[in-house]
Amino acid sequence: MNWNDTVIAEFRANNGNVSTGGFGRSLILLHTIGARSGTERVNPVLGRRSGDDWVVAASFAGAPTNPAWYHNLLAHPDVAIETGGGVVEVTATEITGPDYDREWEGFTTQSAAFSEYKAKAGSRRIPLLRLRRRA
Repeated sequence: MNWNDTVIAEFRANNGNVSTGGFGRSLILLHTIGARSGTERVNPVLGRRSGDDWVVAASFAGAPTNPAWYHNLLAHPDVAIETGGGVVEVTATEITGPDYDREWEGFTTQSAAFSEYKAKAGSRRIPLLRLRRRA
């Protein structure tokens, strides 16, 4: 079982609480549809609450490229997330401008790892996406 599978199993077994990686209740399970394959994928990602929305960072731990799930969200923005409280249907939109700076500060305040990811990413600006509940 790979790391993602282990985290997903722990998340589901413990109503969203994950001890692996020290994430606690900060993770969500992001369901995406492959941009090219059309295959559903599930990725555990840090999901920060921002008002009624969730915000995710396509940090890829500071890699020079964006994670595949980022491209999947751009191609198919209507997705589902799993939280400790259940499944939520959301629509993803990329965050830009002053909202980006405010939301990024929230990530670096929550975890120093995000400052490290930014430094590792070099010239790549780490995308942030807002996940808003669909009516």
